[in-house]
Amino acid sequence: MTTPVIQPLESYRFAQYAVPISCFVCETDNTLDAEACTRCLAPMALAHQAAARKIEPRLVATMGASGAGKTVYLGMLMDLLSHQPAGLKLLARGAFSITLQQTTIGALASCRFPGKTPNEPDRWNWVHCQIHKPKQKYPLELIMPDMAGEAVLEEVNHPHSYRIIDAFLKKCRAALVLVDAVRIKDGTRQEDYFAMKLLSYLSELTDEARPSWTRRPIAVVFTKADQCDECREDPAEFARRHAPGLWQQCRERFQGHRFFASGVAGACVTLESATEGRVLAPLRIEPHGIIEPFAWLLEQLA
Repeated sequence: MTTPVIQPLESYRFAQYAVPISCFVCETDNTLDAEACTRCLAPMALAHQAAARKIEPRLVATMGASGAGKTVYLGMLMDLLSHQPAGLKLLARGAFSITLQQTTIGALASCRFPGKTPNEPDRWNWVHCQIHKPKQKYPLELIMPDMAGEAVLEEVNHPHSYRIIDAFLKKCRAALVLVDAVRIKDGTRQEDYFAMKLLSYLSELTDEARPSWTRRPIAVVFTKADQCDECREDPAEFARRHAPGLWQQCRERFQGHRFFASGVAGACVTLESATEGRVLAPLRIEPHGIIEPFAWLLEQLA
């Protein structure tokens, strides 16, 4: 015997799907419950948060070759700004925005550096945050992803390989370009070549709705400067002497640029790993030059 059951129709839910949600990065329409954009794989949480506050966040890119220290820099920057008692302060928006900070500080606390950022965009860590500045009435909203260096290089060599990088860089307001100072000092030209390619790509990236990249601020940050005293004392002179291609590109093509030096580990040792071979491990954490490049970019954006 079949027992009759009254099942209410919830057809009203279909009305929610009638109004698409545009991806904040590439502006592609997505359904209401989409977790990532179907075109560029950017998290749709960015679009929901921006729509909720009616404030358009500004995009800031952090780029560099694989192993330059982008993840460590961004994670340490978030940790320093989120614990500052005065001056610049950072407040993360969304639980996903804290993952990068948590991963970086957890790895450094265990005397190791965080793992390599995957090339797949859906596995990148994104940071959506509010920046509170002294004597400023309203906070500044920023979005900063931790993009893989190999993915950026692939997009530079073969434009439109990564839709998310192309769309993101067109909407960016500023950029942090990270360069490994130790590799530059040792005479490895790959860092210089990567930076030259990246800056050349940016200078030719056009978007009719926004100023060209030649007028957007770019902070060139030499990382691992704790192992290079020359770079720490005078980053601009270090660039002129050891990275002439990078120095010339900045001087000739970009109106607003500045060189900085930063470091996170006060001392490092080389360990033998059965699975990874020789790996560099931090003995102690002594961050310096982390906030200065970011603070300079904020001044230029203002």
